Amino acid sequence: MKVQVQSVNFKVDQKLVDFIQQRMDKLDQFYDRIIDGEVFLKVDNNHTRENKIVEVRVNVPGNDLMVKKECTSFEEATDLAADALRRQLDKHKAKLRGV
Repeated sequence: MKVQVQSVNFKVDQKLVDFIQQRMDKLDQFYDRIIDGEVFLKVDNNHTRENKIVEVRVNVPGNDLMVKKECTSFEEATDLAADALRRQLDKHKAKLRGV
């Protein structure tokens, strides 16, 4: 899956981009008709430690799946977002099959 990573108001490290790409590539195992995806990385300026925000939008035929997770690190938020997207893809597949 082609993933476009965009960071808001900071420069993203290539290792983080590679990590995100690997996590998103694993989603192809659950649904092979994913068109592409966009990942937005943001840092919230609140005073809590969980200020790293990852928003992921995945384009599938006939639908867009969206997930937003906030954690202490971008990697942790990416993992949670990928798990949530996997569940959404499972529901999407079930709906297409008419289950």
